[in-house]
Amino acid sequence: MIPPGLRRPVLRARRDAGFLAAGVLPHLALIPVWSWGVAMTAETRNGPFALPTSVAVILFGVPVLTAVQRARHRALLGVFLPRPTRAPQRRWPWAAAARWLRAPRSWAQLGYHLLLGPVLAVSELLVLTALPVGLAGATCSAWAWELPVKVREEWFGDTTQLPCYTLGGLVLLCAVPWAAGAAARGESRAAMALLGPSPSQQLRERVDELDQSRTGLIEAVDAERRRIERDLHDGTQQRLVSLAVNLGLAMATQPDLPAGAREALAGAHLEAKRAIEELNDLVRGLHPAVLEDRGLDAALSGLAARAPLPVRLRVDLTERAAPAVESVAYFVVSEALTNVTKHARATRAEVTVRRVGKVLRVNITDDGLGGADARAGTGLSGLAKRVGSIDGTLQVSSPVGGPTTVTAELPCER
Repeated sequence: MIPPGLRRPVLRARRDAGFLAAGVLPHLALIPVWSWGVAMTAETRNGPFALPTSVAVILFGVPVLTAVQRARHRALLGVFLPRPTRAPQRRWPWAAAARWLRAPRSWAQLGYHLLLGPVLAVSELLVLTALPVGLAGATCSAWAWELPVKVREEWFGDTTQLPCYTLGGLVLLCAVPWAAGAAARGESRAAMALLGPSPSQQLRERVDELDQSRTGLIEAVDAERRRIERDLHDGTQQRLVSLAVNLGLAMATQPDLPAGAREALAGAHLEAKRAIEELNDLVRGLHPAVLEDRGLDAALSGLAARAPLPVRLRVDLTERAAPAVESVAYFVVSEALTNVTKHARATRAEVTVRRVGKVLRVNITDDGLGGADARAGTGLSGLAKRVGSIDGTLQVSSPVGGPTTVTAELPCER
């Protein structure tokens, strides 16, 4: 029965010792192969046969041993060694072999198994051998007296040396768990560095993963916005329209209503129409249906027509962009025109949208007072974050006295 305080260290030491024991044979697997090739070449001078054969066996065995090491680390230590990213496989085996030989990580695996493997095997054997040696030394005072006198004197000399052997064995036993843990951690770090992907490749994979995750999140948010827009348009808005119609019919068909009731109906009818207008603005702010149905040109045309100042619109698009890009472009124009209306005191504005290569460029210019600053925490800062969510850039040029120019460049292909 293991005491509760020692259970965890004992289990960890047993795990590390099992991990080291399982690594001896895989680390020594290639020694017979290259030893045979060297011996055959040196003794029989049959190098044209022995050397290529041993090299072929080694190259064939490296991926197998790498898979064994990955399984060993995963099963015994719970350490996952990711596989280096490979290019799409071709039909011809020789092409795949040539591509494997050209990869830098393949040579790192070869160095691990051919050069570092024997060194690790020696360290594993030393740690594993220390366990029985320490156990024998720690218990020698007990079993040495069972030996014949001549054998005991031959092995241990003077009996006063037995306590020294016992003390040394105890020290060795205490050092074995630490040595096993250090060896296991060292092997894991070496395997992670040589058998897994390089740090630059891991960084690229992580960046790609985050980019895909962000793209999925943007698409999910956009889909949810469209769902809310449809629900408001088909549900709440239709009920308000029906309410306004019924109130209008009630005033038209009941001419003999008291003045107080007619005034209340007129007020309710006016509030219902205001609520419909506010809901229309909210729905258009979430995601205008015309943007999805007819594209960015039609949506911006409606936006320019509703603006309280003259807006000159020019849209030069030969094909539609991705829905997320169109949505961001629409809200860039919407927010910019809102700022022009509220703060710029402008008399006119100009909106230009055109495709330049793989970039959708949106430009909004007004003749207002200027002085807009995207870093001041206004709506422009939120707009810059929204543009940046699809790897776009937002530039604001607004000197005091005007004019103000907002330019957004949105990548259409990612």
